[in-house]
Amino acid sequence: MSSTEHITLATPIRLQTGITVKNRLFKSAMSEQLGDKHHNPTPDITRLYDIWAHGGIGVSVTGNVMVDRSALGEPRNIVLDEHSDLPCFERWAKAGTKNNTLLWMQLNHPGKQTPKFLTRTPVAPSAIPLGAGLGNAFNTPRALTEPEIIEIIKKFAHSAALVKSAGFSGVQIHGAHGYLVSQFLSPHHNTRTDDWGGTLDNRMRFVLETYRHIRQAVGQDFPVSIKLNSADFMKSGFTPEDSIQVAQALEKEGIDLIEISGGTYEAPSMTGYKVRSSTREREAYFLSFAEQLDQKIDIPLVVTGGFRSGPAMRAALMSGATDMIGLARPLAVDPGFPDKLLADPQFSLHLKDPSTGFKTVDKMTMLSITWYEYQLERLSKNKRVDPNLNAWYAVFQTVARMGIHAFLKRRA
Repeated sequence: MSSTEHITLATPIRLQTGITVKNRLFKSAMSEQLGDKHHNPTPDITRLYDIWAHGGIGVSVTGNVMVDRSALGEPRNIVLDEHSDLPCFERWAKAGTKNNTLLWMQLNHPGKQTPKFLTRTPVAPSAIPLGAGLGNAFNTPRALTEPEIIEIIKKFAHSAALVKSAGFSGVQIHGAHGYLVSQFLSPHHNTRTDDWGGTLDNRMRFVLETYRHIRQAVGQDFPVSIKLNSADFMKSGFTPEDSIQVAQALEKEGIDLIEISGGTYEAPSMTGYKVRSSTREREAYFLSFAEQLDQKIDIPLVVTGGFRSGPAMRAALMSGATDMIGLARPLAVDPGFPDKLLADPQFSLHLKDPSTGFKTVDKMTMLSITWYEYQLERLSKNKRVDPNLNAWYAVFQTVARMGIHAFLKRRA
């Protein structure tokens, strides 16, 4: 009899820190775009996470919070540093941890994935521009000096200490989707010849040092996790074999949980881009990789991307490939989705891809992201979600909010 045979979505899971998660449902990070002009959390985002906490989710992960206010991925990013208004974060944490929910803050640095209208000279491991036609939206970065690398690592640790003091339940390092941690791991984006580049051991040094500094800042009893690419899905990039070795190194260091994702701005696999039909049938974009990784490590794994039905989630848990089910877009249109799944294991949610009917417009305005952002905005203002929200409305609102900048690439 398999040890996973009797696992259901309602089965609690205990982390090695000794903390128990009440169920197997995990809210993955989504871009909320609900920071104020000083990059502090607004009452709207506090209200949004209160709603999710009451919807039954076990772990709720925030959208990416930046550790450096001079390096933003989006105009309305939240930043947590020595200049932040900590009481705003405390109210956010109090709301998001209701109903025995664990609220983890995702910490991030965009590296070169910061639009040119936000950062004139972005930084990265190496001075390599983004490809795939993104040069019009993102400036070529300059290579970080070693003192700057160390300073960014310290910023991650300082932010993590503030996360704990504000009352959040844990932190997640954003090590996926082509942001700075991911850039260091990629042999395509990291061509350094010093101790921070070259071999995989050197390329993973940045993430290992970031984890070590965070762990020292928060202690052994505070959950620290990472969102890690299974692969970059681009030529000469980060490979599944690389990812397994990085995961094994992080396990040895004591990381509590790994959320598996994949892709970058240049190859956005995390959005379902070019997903095989066989993968769609299993409802999980990265489950095959998780099955491989599960054979190599013993810490909890989360697979995010594509899950829509209770039966597919249960099958993934019973396979042993994942220990928790990552959910994102379903929670933007149905914040009570977790409770519905727990009450009815057969429950499913159908999501249609929003479209104006013009692929160029959809792509230019990143409609697959912005449409869901407007659902989050409605929720945050105590309005009902609108599954039939007209795609053109999202386009017009995006243009009205950001002008020409609406046609620049956005976070996924």
